[in-house]
Amino acid sequence: MKLESKKLDNQIIGNIGLYYACYELSKRGWNVMPTSRNAKGIDILMYNQDATRTLSIQVKALSKKNPAPFGSKLNLIADYYIICRKVLEDKPEVYIATKRQINENMRSNLKDGKTSYWLQTKDYEGFADRWDIIGKGND
Repeated sequence: MKLESKKLDNQIIGNIGLYYACYELSKRGWNVMPTSRNAKGIDILMYNQDATRTLSIQVKALSKKNPAPFGSKLNLIADYYIICRKVLEDKPEVYIATKRQINENMRSNLKDGKTSYWLQTKDYEGFADRWDIIGKGND
């Protein structure tokens, strides 16, 4: 079942991506806690089964194949970044990268005194389904 993006605002698209990422991480044995939506900072705080490893995740949700926007102030504070693309389809595409990998591939542009940051699709597509870089929460 494919949802119609015309009827959904960006908040809903973001929620779909966030909860899909939580679902996938939970399947991999992590205890997952989404944070408050629209708050600045990380989107997911998670820890492994014996609570010896804690990680933070930032999720970028996209309804179609687009560059991933990072806003006008580059503030990479999460340990890992998940880009959840085509979230309105039955099986969204997921791209996982470390903070370092995101920073190395980041693009920017200065226009009218404002800087914007983003990842082009070709810059994040090499991170498809890289769940292995996060690992499992029950190892």
